This record gives sequence, C-alpha cells and structure tokens, in this order.
Amino acid sequence: MRPTLPNRSRGYRLRRAMTDLPSGTIAMLAAEDLDGPLTRSLTAEFDRRGRVHHTESAEFTTPSGTIRAVRWSLELGDSDDTFGTQLISSLLDDAAAQLAPAHVTTTVLPARQRPTGEMLLIMDVDSTLIDQEVIDLLAGFAGAAEEVAEVTERAMRGELDFTQSLHARVATLAGLDDTVLHETSAALTATTGATDLISTWQRRGWPVYAVSGGFRQLLEPLAEQLGLTGFDANTLQVRDGRLTGRTAGHIVDPHTKRQRLLEWSKHHATPVQNVVAVGDGANDADMVKEAGVGVAFCAKPALAEHADLVITHRHMGLIAYAIGLATEATKPTPPGRVE
Repeated sequence: MRPTLPNRSRGYRLRRAMTDLPSGTIAMLAAEDLDGPLTRSLTAEFDRRGRVHHTESAEFTTPSGTIRAVRWSLELGDSDDTFGTQLISSLLDDAAAQLAPAHVTTTVLPARQRPTGEMLLIMDVDSTLIDQEVIDLLAGFAGAAEEVAEVTERAMRGELDFTQSLHARVATLAGLDDTVLHETSAALTATTGATDLISTWQRRGWPVYAVSGGFRQLLEPLAEQLGLTGFDANTLQVRDGRLTGRTAGHIVDPHTKRQRLLEWSKHHATPVQNVVAVGDGANDADMVKEAGVGVAFCAKPALAEHADLVITHRHMGLIAYAIGLATEATKPTPPGRVE
C-alpha cells in the first residue's frame, strides 16, 4: 500500500532559488496548477520520514503555458531502500494523482547518483535540442513528408532498425537542390529552455555536446550559434548542387552515440557518472543508459523506460532543475507566495 499524504501542512515555506541544492536526494514535482497546500503536505511528510535539507520553487514558461516546479533536497530513512527513493517516488506519485488530470512531471535523483564536480552535457538534436525533425522538413520539399514522418515515428519507437530507416528516408531526398539545406536551417527553432540549459553549463566552464542521427549541414550552424563544445551527425551527400539521396562517411546510429559519449568523457577527463545525456527516442537508449544521469525528454516509452529522469514538460531548464543545479532559466518564487 502506498503511503498517504497528510491532510494538513506543518507551515513550511519555500525558499528563494539562489544556489545549487545541498547534498541529498533530489525530488522534483512540476505541474501547471501546483497548489501550496499539497506542496507543504509533501514537505511535511518528507520531513516526518527523514530530513528535508532544502525546498524551493520556480516557474518555467513552456509553449503550452507556465508551470510551477518544486524541488527538494532530502534524506529518508523510513523506507525499503537506503536512500528512500522508492518511498519518495511513491509520495510523488500520490501527489500527481491528486493533481489529475493535470499534466505532471515527477523525478527523483538519488543522492548516490548525483554528480559531483564538472559535468558533461550531451544532447540528441531532433525533437530534443530543437523542436523539429529535420528529415521530415527536408522530405516536405520532396513531397514525401507523410511517408517519411511515419518511418521516423516508427524508428523513434524502436520498431525499425535505425540505419535502415535512415537510408530509406534519405533516399526520398534524391535530386533536391542543396538550397533546401539553407531553407531548412532557417526554419529550425531551439527547444524552449535549451539556451538556458546550455548556459547553465557554459557559465561553469563545463563542456556541452550534441550528437544527432540528423545531418551535419544543419547541425553545424546551430552548434556555432549555441556555442557548443562539439558535435557529431550524419553528412548528406551532395553532387553538382543536388542531394544524391545518400549519406557520406560514418553513420551516427545508437552505438555511435554511446561511443561519442565515452570519447568526449575521456577527452575532458570527466567520469562517465558525471555525464548527463538527454534524448527522446529509442536511438538514444544506448547513450542514456551509459550516462551517469540519463534523461528522457518528452520521450517515447522505448526510451523513458531506460532513463533515470523522465521530463514530460517541454522546457529543457527542468533538466538542470531536476539535477539540483541553480539555473537562470528559473523564476524564483518569493517565500510564502505558494499558499
């Protein structure tokens, strides 16, 4: 039986978000209508069963509206596992049920898994770092948008071999003038909160990479614009100013994504347990499982089941928030505002 939340709060107030959270397990709850009584009840229950080091809230503006997120640094002893993560997850699930049918994100990052020191961030690109699937946009110029989108969706769900599906989709682009690359690049938009997440790393001097099953010609200008440390992606073959319907060079498949994570981690002398890897589809599973903190961002179930953190609201600032980092993306809530 799941533990129940107390009906009455113990008067806790949320502190202004200023610095990284202190040591402990990090729990996060985010929703559009996150009320004060529920938040205080959770805090009281956490404290009753262990010790709450710190509690704070922030607001994130997503494409669908503003959400309120609350995070805790805590330790629980009254549980079946050493760090209390099972109990914390159960309490958060109960809170999410009370908020139903609202869209809710809950995460728990155990104290033993929290990175210490320099962290390396590596992100998938299509539908993760950016809002679009590049191959789908390119296919639109070839009149094959619906066909390619269906194949892309199946590949993301893990129903098709990634390399075979990539070749099949790229083949539909044969004969397109290479000016479509510039037109497509101009249509790309960074996901809400992406620049804030990246700046959270950059202002600390930490490396940020992107690795994509998409295409170098589109990722390179974006990587330069965002100031990424580096990137890898497939290369569309171009001859006489037209796409050939083939790729050139190596293929960035799920195995390659994992290999790049290991290579970049070694290059920066950053332990793999300090790597944060973010993706949204089955082709990201290998790197998400390899990373110290694997994040499924607005992801398909095929990836979510392998991730340490599952973020379901479309704001990348929630990634840093769920890890316990201070971020400029957040709008701190003054003490006592959440009633």
